Amino acid sequence: MSEPPRPGEYGVPQDPNTPPSYSMPGGAQYPPPAPDYSQQPPVSGGGYPPPTSGAGYQDPNAYQQPGGYQQPGGYQQPGGYQQPGQYGYQQPGGYPGAAPVGYANSDEKTWALIAHFGGIFFGFIAPLVALLVKGNESPTVKAHANEALNFHITWGIILFVGALLSICTFGVTLIVPWIIIIVFAIIAGMKANGGELYRYPMTYRFIK
Repeated sequence: MSEPPRPGEYGVPQDPNTPPSYSMPGGAQYPPPAPDYSQQPPVSGGGYPPPTSGAGYQDPNAYQQPGGYQQPGGYQQPGGYQQPGQYGYQQPGGYPGAAPVGYANSDEKTWALIAHFGGIFFGFIAPLVALLVKGNESPTVKAHANEALNFHITWGIILFVGALLSICTFGVTLIVPWIIIIVFAIIAGMKANGGELYRYPMTYRFIK
């Protein structure tokens, strides 16, 4: 018949909340395992920090500039502008071989100047040659030649009469017509150089 266990043979009764100790053969005991505090229980919210007041996180790339302006890269580069000289409009005479103002080509201008300035030295012969050579081809040359021809015919007659009277007037009637012819021929030539048709004053229009 076995004896009942004696008090103190298996140690002092332990606290129910304390993990049990394990006895090794021979009476040795392992100490109870220490609680692990390395892992904290998750807080409410699934472990993520509570959202801040206002809207949630936004992508920086989604930021819109104030007033809806585009990024600087959206503006057109200066190179996109058309360079000077590439426009469709060009000034008259701004490039080689351009026709003078009021003329279809440089040849017309040359004959118009011959008709006016040539009359100073050759009288009505210069505008007559211009009319015969270029008058049928160019209405512009014809108009200049007709004006100069009518003027020099008119004042050629006056000059002839003045030469006859110069004996009595000591050459005054010869000098005055020459001055008038030179002055108005120069004015007409300058106008023709600018592309304008000059109508001579004090001239009878023999040729229309």
